[in-house]
Amino acid sequence: MRSGASRAGVRAAARARRARRGGAAGGRQQHGVVLVAVDIGVVGLGLIGGSVLRTCAVAGHRVRGHDAEASTRDEARSAGFDVADDAGALRDADVLFLAVPLARLGSALDGLEGFGGLLTDVTSVKGRVAELVARRCPRVRFVGGHPMAGKESNGFAASTDALFDGCSWVLTIDESTALDDWLALAATVCGLGARVVPTTSAAHDAAVARVSHVPHLSAAALALAADDPLALSLAAGSFRDGTRVAASDPQLVAAMCSGNTAAVREALDAVIASLERARDALPSGIAEWARPASRIRRAWPPEAGEPTRIAARREDLLRWGNAGGWVTSIARDGSIMAGQPRRIMP
Repeated sequence: MRSGASRAGVRAAARARRARRGGAAGGRQQHGVVLVAVDIGVVGLGLIGGSVLRTCAVAGHRVRGHDAEASTRDEARSAGFDVADDAGALRDADVLFLAVPLARLGSALDGLEGFGGLLTDVTSVKGRVAELVARRCPRVRFVGGHPMAGKESNGFAASTDALFDGCSWVLTIDESTALDDWLALAATVCGLGARVVPTTSAAHDAAVARVSHVPHLSAAALALAADDPLALSLAAGSFRDGTRVAASDPQLVAAMCSGNTAAVREALDAVIASLERARDALPSGIAEWARPASRIRRAWPPEAGEPTRIAARREDLLRWGNAGGWVTSIARDGSIMAGQPRRIMP
């Protein structure tokens, strides 16, 4: 069990960070709306799960975690958190985050029979997860999630309560998604400092193949191409920036890509075709080949337009998200404040 000193330390850190963010004792404040504290459970306390645990505590929620590894449970307890030895102890949570690898998600779902709260996940693929949930626990209320945040380092020691500040956090709206559940979870996630992007599982998987999964593969390919003593001694900024995620755990990369095989193959084919055009453009046509890429990268991240109020309707949320927009807050009356890149504002 955690000590009184550790509990006091966690509470003091949460109060201090809420004060810096302009929050209130009952939770985070967004656009003048104080979000209600709820009971949060987190299964899996690695980088993302540990960061969810920390950030929810800072936001004023009551949190409890679990990890399959005893050493990780001990590490989280030493940091002052309430950690259960069995995931079943988290069944009373209002919201339960599953932060386990895709390969272990099925067994985690098998232990959720009778769970009456709202279930979400943080897995980097959404189609496979939605299929698993529908098959393993069809009566559980579920909203798929994916925070677009991370590091090359893993584990609870790498987790932080600032990981999600300003990040895009996908929450899926599929045919089986209850809109009220989506709005409730979106309000909670906005309260963690993230901006919520509404989209379908299929659209998410196609997009992350291009901006996350294939970049891991291309970074690995660049690192492999430089496996030479002289080349590595001369490597500088271009190599560092282009290969940063090649340092990620290969098993995590394999899990991401294998869980999204069709979309990854399509995106990888597009990258290979583009590189083949670059090879054919040598020596005199490279500037023309690279010009569109330079324009795209210089425009990212895009400047945000003015906040806009949008309707809490499924079709409006999907239209907004698929156009590159995001949700910044949801008030208790259900009104939604949203943002969108200035360059594509309607």
